[in-house]
Amino acid sequence: MISNESLTSSSEDRTTTGALETETATLGSLPIGARLILRCRADWRTATVAAFEPERVVLSVASPTGHTYRVRRPRDSALSFDGHVPVLGEGCWRAGLARYDVRW
Repeated sequence: MISNESLTSSSEDRTTTGALETETATLGSLPIGARLILRCRADWRTATVAAFEPERVVLSVASPTGHTYRVRRPRDSALSFDGHVPVLGEGCWRAGLARYDVRW
């Protein structure tokens, strides 16, 4: 039989997990290697968390020309999520996502 204590603790775990998700929605909470969508000047691009500095996070950004470059953003930059995809920036990213290679 399942006791009332185990039922209570499992429901408490779910509420705690939900609270943690809202608290950890910052760029500094992502692990190295995490992929995200980044708002650049003209369009949206894919990026990867490359390194952590004391106050900033280093992102490796894919350029449509085939090169990559690095940008630094504050650790406390707020993230939004589109499903499970982290998004850094405001606006509709699906309409403005950079085209990388039209041959494929």
